[in-house]
Amino acid sequence: MAHLLNSSFLVSSVPSSPLLVRSLKRRCPCLQSRAALTSTPPVTLRYNKLGDSDLLISEVTLGTMTWGNQNTEKEAHEQLSYAFDNGVNILDTAEMYPVPVSKEKQGNTDRIINPWLKTRARDQVIIATKVSGFSTNETSLRDNPKGTRVDAANIKESVEKSLKRLGTDYVDLLQIHWPDRYVPLFGEYLYDPSKWRESVPFSEQLQALHDVIKEGKVRYIGVSNETSFGVMEFVHLATTLGLPKIISIQNSYSLIVRCAFEGNLVEVCQPQCCNVGLLAYSPLAGGILSGKYLDKDSQEAKRGRLGLFPGYMSRYLKSQANEAVKKYAEVARRHGLTPAQLALAFVRDQSFVTSSIIGATTMEQLKENLSTYTLPRPLPAEIMSEIHDIFSTHRDPALI
Repeated sequence: MAHLLNSSFLVSSVPSSPLLVRSLKRRCPCLQSRAALTSTPPVTLRYNKLGDSDLLISEVTLGTMTWGNQNTEKEAHEQLSYAFDNGVNILDTAEMYPVPVSKEKQGNTDRIINPWLKTRARDQVIIATKVSGFSTNETSLRDNPKGTRVDAANIKESVEKSLKRLGTDYVDLLQIHWPDRYVPLFGEYLYDPSKWRESVPFSEQLQALHDVIKEGKVRYIGVSNETSFGVMEFVHLATTLGLPKIISIQNSYSLIVRCAFEGNLVEVCQPQCCNVGLLAYSPLAGGILSGKYLDKDSQEAKRGRLGLFPGYMSRYLKSQANEAVKKYAEVARRHGLTPAQLALAFVRDQSFVTSSIIGATTMEQLKENLSTYTLPRPLPAEIMSEIHDIFSTHRDPALI
């Protein structure tokens, strides 16, 4: 079955027995009540092919970027064990984590993963990591303090240091964290031609990635924060030059960040076109879709990353974003869901999403997030209609 493109399998986590793979079955269209959710039924995950690779990944990817900053090693290991014991088989990290980035803490996320990784069979854990794109600010990542580029020297150094921190001899997926060329990033929407700059050619980037694959240090490659142009250039050159093809794109996607992907990347990434799988990051939009920031003076808001680090992801705290979140939270509560469950279920049900990257700072958050995958699929038409009504007047309200 593993050779089928975009195949999807249903796996139910049973604590006392191995994971059981069975045929997909449509579940009851009625949503469970909030009371039913408290009974914590077994997490049920589907497994999807990632692009045209042989990686069969869980529809939940465990995000790690708070580990070593907001989370201790003990807390991170508890999250890892809970997630993987409940069917998750892929984690996402990056050389620059934890965030917000600091010279003193850079790389701590990988170092925290290292001892836990030794407790599991290596081939049972899919590791996705990222090499930083163009930056003149990230001077602590390289021996040469000029910043980062996506060229052979930077890729080689990044991979070798990541492997050492993680304590493994290979990673399953290496992604370019953001492009070497100028593109609008992290909430920016409009392309500014005046910011164009010389960049490392796509072919040179692919050749450098090919080199680390040949060395056995990387299995597959992907991109992140990328555009349709970038995806198509990488895929086209891989085909024409006989170099490795990207299998994934890790971009932001959520109830309040939809247009950039839905507008054209969906078509580009379709199996019939470039066949690149979406790893959707920030499905909760930095946590704002959980509703915890609606009252900025609450203890929950102050303990969240947007409260702890003023200015970080500030685009999510704009009035229009909060207005949309308030409306989505009302929909969730009317239908017996938490705001986080509604947001995650919306992303879960999109046919073009291969996996949602879910991060948490507490076990309670992680359990609530994973409980989304016990809910019937897809969300009922009534809920989707209400989501559409909000979207029609609050399209991507967090854009800069």
